[in-house]
Formats: sequence, C-alpha cells, structure tokens
Amino acid sequence: MTIPFNRPFIIGKELHYIAQAVQSGQLAGDGMFTKRCHVWIEKQYSARKSLLTHSCTAALEMAAILAEVGPGDEVILPSFTFVSTANAFALRGAQLIFADIRKDTFNMDESLLPSLITPKTRAIVPVHYGGVGCEMDIINLLAEKHGCLVIEDAAQAVNARWNNRWLGTIGDLGCYSFHETKNFISGEGGALLLNADRFCERAEIIREKGTDRSRFFRGQVDKYSWVDIGSSYLPSEIVSAFLYAQLEQADSISANRIAIHKRYETGLSDLIGEGRIGTQIIPSHCDHNGHLFCILAGSLEERTRLIAYLKEQGVMSVFHYVPLHLSPMGQKYSCPVDGLPVTEYVAERLVRLPFFFGLEPDDQDRVIGLVRSFFGFN
Repeated sequence: MTIPFNRPFIIGKELHYIAQAVQSGQLAGDGMFTKRCHVWIEKQYSARKSLLTHSCTAALEMAAILAEVGPGDEVILPSFTFVSTANAFALRGAQLIFADIRKDTFNMDESLLPSLITPKTRAIVPVHYGGVGCEMDIINLLAEKHGCLVIEDAAQAVNARWNNRWLGTIGDLGCYSFHETKNFISGEGGALLLNADRFCERAEIIREKGTDRSRFFRGQVDKYSWVDIGSSYLPSEIVSAFLYAQLEQADSISANRIAIHKRYETGLSDLIGEGRIGTQIIPSHCDHNGHLFCILAGSLEERTRLIAYLKEQGVMSVFHYVPLHLSPMGQKYSCPVDGLPVTEYVAERLVRLPFFFGLEPDDQDRVIGLVRSFFGFN
C-alpha cells in the first residue's frame, strides 16, 4: 500500500460549480465565481482588497511591479524559499539580499535585518514557512523606519494568524497560493492581497494586461486602453469555481489538517523531546494552519536513508528547498554571501511527511510507526 506525499481532493460542490461556470457563458477570468472568491477572502481575512491570480507566482510578480522594484534596488528575502519568491524581483532587475533563517521557526531571522538594510532596500519579503508567521511587528517597524515595503509571501499561510492577525494582511502586500499542495486548492491558483488603498487601482490594471478594462466594465470609462505595464494574471472561471467550493468548506478542511498535524506531533513527541529528531517550533502567538509537518534528521546522509526507507515501505516523503543562495541563478542575482549556516543546516536535514486533507488516521499511524522504527523507537 502506497501513501502519497500529497493527494488532491474534492470536498463539496467543485464539479457542480465548474458546470455552472461553463453554462454561464463566461469561462474567461473575472466571472461570477472569481467575484465570489474575492468577496469571501476580503470578508474572511478582513483584507482591504483581494485579486485572484493564476498562481502565487503571478501574485508575487504583481507585487514586485506595484512596489516599483527596478534595477539598482535591493530586496531582502530568505534563501530558504521557493524560487518564485526570488524570481519575481529578479525579473524586475533587483539585486537579491538573502537572509538566514531562525533555528526554531525556519522563518527569516528578523534580528539580522538591520545589518542587511541599506539605502537601496526597496522591499523586505518575509516567507511564512509552514503557515507559521514571521515576526511581523519587528519587520514592519524596520521597513517603516527605512522607507521600504513589506511583501508577505504567504503561499503556505492561508488561514493562519500571527498575534490574532491574518497572515497576508499585515504587510503592504500579501500573496496566497491555491496550488494543489496547499490547504485550499484549485490545481494552480493564487491571490494578491492589497493592504493599502494606494495599490488597488493600479493592481487591477497590471492584472488586466496593463489596461483599464476593469474600469470599463464598471462604466467608469467609455472605452479601455493600454495605460500601464502588466500581463494576463487572471485565472479562468473553471479555476475560480473549483476554488470557491473549497473556500466554502474552509472550516472543515482546516480542522482536518490541524488534527493531522497534532497526530504527528503527539506520535513523534518522544523522539523530538529526546533530541533524536528536530521539528519546526510554533510560537504561542502563532496560530498555524496545519500546512505541513516536517522533521530534521541528524545529517544529510541520515535524511537520504530515511526518505529511501520510507519509500521502500510505500510511504512518499520529500525534502524541501535547495537554498537559493547556492543555486546558479541565486548567485547571479544576489550579493555574495559567505554562507547561511542555519539555512544550510535545515535544508540538508529536513523531511516533509505525507500531509493532505483526508489522510486516514491508520495511514498516518503507519507513517509514524515507520519513522519511529527507523530511529529505533518502537
């Protein structure tokens, strides 16, 4: 029996809503289901304005344009993140400044930011790893002091909170993902959250290929034209219809995922407590969203053996990011760094265990049992 690392799922009216979208006569973006998703996100998370995109990558690219990032600017971000976080700003010609992460949360180490900020810093990009919030009060204060923007990469943090505030709504701009590996899914998909009024009108234009088409449909102009740079960042109505059915079931999905996280935490607590394995620490002021559960092996060699052992037993586990500062393009677009020791330590040891909505308790117990057996805890 194989237990996959991830499994896409249907929970409610996904297929019914897709059929409705087809029958509506509009499959292109910004139809009735896109609008319903916008309203849901804005109401649920008290967001100033949300705009669905075809991916979180697209949301990050829009954020980079809205931040007016360009050649000569610097953008601070963790090296321990997905390539899209960096690509969005490299595409604008910025120099990437990679920050190390914390040993506990695996998030950007905010204590290092004062040494990284310069007069050229245009934006700070905290990535909320595993739905656990970065220290946003310190990050926002530093950004305000130095006149730069905060762009939250909240791809993994939909429905997670920091100090009772929804992640993605705390910085100037926030970016969500609805990729099939995330909590609420639409295959591909994302959203840009605009947390200040000054971004709203231009964001609509950038998202609509640089045209004022949205204003035209609202009757604010009698024709639309090319007025700014932009691209086609809209999702189709099929994507939005699938997503809206998932959002309707957000509470059920979240409760299931939190329970899965808790079961892993309980089942492996003695290994963690005795220091045989490490894991991500969740501070008391963070309400995570049950996005993932990861452990740290003792070494790269042990991590490799663990993943191979689980695979032999029919359990799919994965490592996560290869640090961007060690990649060819990361080195091309960033300032040279002597090394980011915590990033490199975590990246070599981290293993993500199977985690998806509907993971059966018996299957999860099998995963836990195999991990315990590998480390000699029976």
